[in-house]
Amino acid sequence: MTETSPLIRVGHSPDPDDAFMFYALAKEKIDTRPYRFTHELVDIETLNRRAFSGELELTAVSLHAYAHLADTYMLCPCGASMGDRYGPMVVAREKCSLDDLAGATIAVPGTLTTAYLALRLCLGYDFPHVVVPFDEILDVVAAGEHQGQPVAAGLVIHEGQLTYAEQGLALVLDTGQWWFSQTGLPLPLGANAIRKDLGPETIAEVNRLLRQSIQYALEHRAEALDYALGFGRGLDPEKADRFVAMYVNDWTLDFGPRGRLAVAELLRRGHEAGIIPHLVEPEFVEDQ
Repeated sequence: MTETSPLIRVGHSPDPDDAFMFYALAKEKIDTRPYRFTHELVDIETLNRRAFSGELELTAVSLHAYAHLADTYMLCPCGASMGDRYGPMVVAREKCSLDDLAGATIAVPGTLTTAYLALRLCLGYDFPHVVVPFDEILDVVAAGEHQGQPVAAGLVIHEGQLTYAEQGLALVLDTGQWWFSQTGLPLPLGANAIRKDLGPETIAEVNRLLRQSIQYALEHRAEALDYALGFGRGLDPEKADRFVAMYVNDWTLDFGPRGRLAVAELLRRGHEAGIIPHLVEPEFVEDQ
């Protein structure tokens, strides 16, 4: 490939599941000709915000954020992060109920994250919150404050779902379990979105290469996990393997009919609750 090859700029989170998913693309384990891929690793809320400018050709986004981006991006059918009876968690310093947290400030990883949307739907109201980088939330909850503001609990995503107890914190709510109890569906958290203006041929090819990268990682699990472990803050190999399995699996190869239904249901409920301003019907790349 040369400098004149079409460039696909990819954005994804610096966490083990995304690293695992993009391993083959990042380490050139598959033939991507004629496309060149470059990778930017930043937290999901930053990617959500950047997507409003359409800067990246292919980017991870929260499904909540996608509701605001559907004019610019469409969803790849592969690359999903689905919480199948598990998902982002509310944790606190002591065991308590959601009712005990009424009126208290909760640290969240971003207001465009699906975690935030799910908790809003669960509570039924906009709760006091402070936005904190996802990898600092456990420390903030343990300290009980953020920049001098009292914090009673935190909404945890990524590997914090497996490590919160190591900091002496207690589980208050698993939003994925709550969502399943309400809908019987998995909780669709994140997806890969591709810019619509790339045109049908490029969109189809990039989607195919993304799926190939995911398939390669699943078929070469040991080497992909070794790479992903470099992004697992505080995770030992066993926990990293467990975390990757939670969010890179059959759902990731394809949303499937049930996964697509879950996305539509999430967006519908978000709109009915007044959190998402317009009802959005999710648009997926057609597999070639």
